[in-house]
Amino acid sequence: MSEKIRLGISSCLLGEMVRYDGGHQLDRYLRDTLGHYVEYVAVCPEVEVGLPTPRETLRLVEHDNGPRLVFSRSGEDVTERMLSWARERVRTLEQEDLCGFVFKAKSPSSGMERVKLYDRNGVPQKAGVGLFARVFMEHFPLLPVEEDGRLHDPHLRENFVECIFTFKRWREMLAQGRTSGNLVAFHTRHKLLLLSHSTEVYRQMGKLVAAAGKAPSAELFSEYESLLMKGMRLRTTVRKQVNVLQHLLGYFKKQLTADEKREVLEQIELYRNGTLPLIVPLTLINHYVRKYQQPYLQQQFYLNPHPVELQLRNHV
Repeated sequence: MSEKIRLGISSCLLGEMVRYDGGHQLDRYLRDTLGHYVEYVAVCPEVEVGLPTPRETLRLVEHDNGPRLVFSRSGEDVTERMLSWARERVRTLEQEDLCGFVFKAKSPSSGMERVKLYDRNGVPQKAGVGLFARVFMEHFPLLPVEEDGRLHDPHLRENFVECIFTFKRWREMLAQGRTSGNLVAFHTRHKLLLLSHSTEVYRQMGKLVAAAGKAPSAELFSEYESLLMKGMRLRTTVRKQVNVLQHLLGYFKKQLTADEKREVLEQIELYRNGTLPLIVPLTLINHYVRKYQQPYLQQQFYLNPHPVELQLRNHV
């Protein structure tokens, strides 16, 4: 990366004292670990819209014209105020070159999903979306988004981080020029990473790149970007990863001895049955890539999609 990834985030997750009770919801992983590779753009809808800290709690309430954002005790409705601010805020965020956003879970302004939505009888259902989060996701439909709570799941965390690093590389490629050559080079280096997320999307993207010289540039790049983020958002599975690992092994048919191949296959099988994390067979394969200077695999981001220090492939 030529520079840090710019990532939007709910301000309270960085330790800012902006919560309704005057406190924060500091997430040390986001601030202290991922923060080494990310430059955050903090947003607190409720404070930025002009509400005090501390303040009365807000809630989403069902209405014929859509969910309303109201104070839980006084009943004051601040929906239009919040929506007006949100629509303007996302326009200013266009200038921030964001590669994603981390929302505060359960928040009536920032929750990405499953926010409490109260019916006319005051009974909550986890069916709402925070008003700002909804406006943001509609305005930036391709940007990777997640919530702090979901990022405690190691699989979701790995998927999100892969998405933002891939999107950053995509942005850097676009800055070098929207040429067929740049697109082909980008796709070539991401083939195995894409395959680990979706075989079907991988095939669609391959057909698109094969026709790169025929389609109009703007249309081609727009369609590729949509497929790229569609594919990357699909979670990897053990079965998908095993498929890619076996694919990798196929590049060493002439170099590895029978015993070396057997060792790799044994590690792949131990990964398949949940005994070893993905990092173990990948470390061995990376060793052979380096030892035999395998040119195609040396450029594959699948082998190193994000900094190893994040330890995202160390879970079982």
